[in-house]
Amino acid sequence: MEQLDRTKELETKDIKKLLWAYAMPSIVSQIIASVYNICDRVFLGQCVGALAIAGLAITMPIMNIVHAFGSLVGVGSSARMSIVLGKKDVNWAEKILGNSMILTFLLGILFVTGGYVFMDRILTMFGASEETIGYAREYMDIVLPGMFMTTVTFNLTGLIRASGYPTKSMWILAGGAILNIILDALFIYGLDWGIAGAAWATTISMTCSAIVAVLHFIQPKSFIRFRRHAWSHKGYIFRNILLIGMSPFLMNVAASGVVALLNRQLIHYGGDLAVGAYGIINTFASLAVMLILGVCMGMQPIAGYNYGAGHPHRLKAVYTLTMKVNVIIGMVAAVLALAIPQILLRAFTKEQELIDIAVPAMRFILVMFALVGFTITNSNFFQSIDKPWIAIVTSLSRQVLFLLPMIYIIPPLFEDMGKMGLTGVWASMTISDVLGAALAFVLMLTQRKVFRSEELGVRS
Repeated sequence: MEQLDRTKELETKDIKKLLWAYAMPSIVSQIIASVYNICDRVFLGQCVGALAIAGLAITMPIMNIVHAFGSLVGVGSSARMSIVLGKKDVNWAEKILGNSMILTFLLGILFVTGGYVFMDRILTMFGASEETIGYAREYMDIVLPGMFMTTVTFNLTGLIRASGYPTKSMWILAGGAILNIILDALFIYGLDWGIAGAAWATTISMTCSAIVAVLHFIQPKSFIRFRRHAWSHKGYIFRNILLIGMSPFLMNVAASGVVALLNRQLIHYGGDLAVGAYGIINTFASLAVMLILGVCMGMQPIAGYNYGAGHPHRLKAVYTLTMKVNVIIGMVAAVLALAIPQILLRAFTKEQELIDIAVPAMRFILVMFALVGFTITNSNFFQSIDKPWIAIVTSLSRQVLFLLPMIYIIPPLFEDMGKMGLTGVWASMTISDVLGAALAFVLMLTQRKVFRSEELGVRS
């Protein structure tokens, strides 16, 4: 059948061509997704002002938590599907599809309800001030349902990619992103809806993407689809999905918690403008991360399938190639941040005071970004081959184990040396990148046996 041919190439086609074929659609969709996130800030910065950007920056940790729920199910289910397809078990793949949707709806309803009930308390916890909480609340009131649809989209497009349709997965994500950009321009600039316009643009576009993704698994010509047996919920399927998905989930949740504490430190040492500066820089950094994740998303079905099929030489080849590409992406981001920070920042704001704060911050935050590429690649590789605990430790090391204590230790040390405490906050991020990569390297060395073992694969 056509689909068997699609998945068969994962164990026969040249690794370079295969990674290109799977990674490029993911990269394109990630770039476009980053662009529409950037557009929110560009339109708000140019049409509303710096406080609107700061208010939107406050919502980012909350949105990251929503994405974390999407990753919990989406990454776990797509990784499991790749592995069982490597074992040629189509029925099991369909059960993973159905059970992943059950989990998505259960977790989505829980999160959206909790978000509305505890809205002000959450925004305050994540660093909203009297000046910015109005913008943040207005945005979140509208965007929460859209974020739920984002989790549906994230889950199903991952499964579409894992089942042999990387290009179709790309067009679903890219279509939603392009629609978001168009609606941003219409609602924020054309209709002058301000931050509410950005929220409506996100909600409408992500709902459209979710509908198209669902239709893929309903149409009769789809090899894997929503058959009756797929909806039979199984506790062990839930457990397997959640265990693999726990790494990106904890990483996103931890990142949100760390950002909340980081925003408090930024307000303490630099005020609301420091939070706005970090929001802008984080947008640029997110573009580089999205590229890195796009390559990892291309790697995941290849690594998972060959792990399930028992081909260690192909596993090593795709890991090595992915690592080289992602380290280069990190190096390019670092060079741009060091060489032309003002040019990059002026795309988001015209306020010189904000730019003056952001220029040194951008250089500190991105100077070691090649190491970030190394760490992210290792984390994604281990979750692709069903080694969740290694993936969890690797993904949490940079922000939880190292950045969290550093943002409290380093700024006072800078002040004791007669320098700005705010500079110490920025430097904390550089140090955590180095330490996180060092730990990822050590963990990688402990798992080298996966590249030579003839007993690859896991239970379905």
